[in-house]
Amino acid sequence: MSNPNTTGRVLMASLVGTAIEYYDFYIYATAAALILGPLFFPGESDSAQLLSAFASFSIAFIARPLGSVLFGHFGDRVGRKVTLVASLLIMGLSTTLIGLLPAYSAIGVWAPIILCLLRFGQGIGLGGEWGGAALLATENAPAGRRAWFGMFPQLGAPIGFLLANGVFLLLALLLSEEQFRAWGWRIPFLLSAVLLGVGLYVRFRLVETPVFQQALARAAPVRIPLAALLQDHWRPALLGTMAMVICYALFYIATVFSLSYGTRELGFSRQTFLGLECLAIVFMALAIPLSAWLADSHGRRPVMAAGCILAALSGFLMEPLFSSGSSVGITAFLAIELFLMGLIFSPMGAFLPEQFPTTVRYTGASVAYNLGGIVGASFAPYLAQRLVMAGGLAWVGGYVSGAALISLLAVALVHETRDVNLTDVG
Repeated sequence: MSNPNTTGRVLMASLVGTAIEYYDFYIYATAAALILGPLFFPGESDSAQLLSAFASFSIAFIARPLGSVLFGHFGDRVGRKVTLVASLLIMGLSTTLIGLLPAYSAIGVWAPIILCLLRFGQGIGLGGEWGGAALLATENAPAGRRAWFGMFPQLGAPIGFLLANGVFLLLALLLSEEQFRAWGWRIPFLLSAVLLGVGLYVRFRLVETPVFQQALARAAPVRIPLAALLQDHWRPALLGTMAMVICYALFYIATVFSLSYGTRELGFSRQTFLGLECLAIVFMALAIPLSAWLADSHGRRPVMAAGCILAALSGFLMEPLFSSGSSVGITAFLAIELFLMGLIFSPMGAFLPEQFPTTVRYTGASVAYNLGGIVGASFAPYLAQRLVMAGGLAWVGGYVSGAALISLLAVALVHETRDVNLTDVG
């Protein structure tokens, strides 16, 4: 009997699922920068509304590690496939419901409360998504090609971002400002219901990964994967968390904060700045396969370390390139940051799963990936807004450089994992 997990089907399932989940996640980020403040947090100054919207944005990053533990528990005990389907469902339903949520003017204080609960649901869903998608790809990968297979979940990030910003850009071109504020902003959230159906169709056609099946054949699953992780594998979990910090900082400074600053402080129209970001994200998409090839050829550590060093230096570019107000300078900065993000982010699809044995791999990789988001991204737009108010764009660039040094330290302390056997890790 033929194996349902053909290479094409595995890679498509890992790519499509993460692209949909990241689309859902990013449309909230874009909406937070553009519209959610006055709709759900009225009665405050413009700056306070924006800070409140960015604070609601951060809730999902706090929820993501909880999603990692929840889905990791069942992913390590029951299997990868069922958790991947469940995470997609939770994310899709939460996103669609945001599109149906009445604003503050209709239901009062319940509007921001429910918005935050649904944002929490998005975080739970994405917290379980990435680890399962990365394991689906890497545990089906042939020898010597794990970084290449592991890049497909990572490609979901720029594809999801392009879809999200592309929809908002199209709305900016087709609708007036009044139409967008009245109902147009809901369309990207409601489209999630359609994408959810596509993702579920792809994932229901898969079977369990061979590495997990072999692990079950050898021994019963660990009773409490999180406890085993904290007792025996806390060091790789901690270092993996630190390694992820710069990825999140680069991405959300270059997207959410930059979109808000560019439209509010530099006077760019919404459609113009969204167009600049869509152009810049292409550089991230180009960096991901390049970095995956380098990581399989030369190892994960040298690629990630080089990216961290360049990212630390890039922080010094923010103030001169951004404050120029020039489209060329701003696009150059966004492209540099997102290219470096892709360079570091791509090997993570293989690097984090390689740190843990099969019995706790889903939990370990997911927890490290998502805890890094709390440090690097959860409050990144909020803190960047505070920093720019206190000291200017140079301080925001310093935030990027500091995050890069944290990740560089982590990369320096881990072992190279390019040649490990996933059935023997741990």
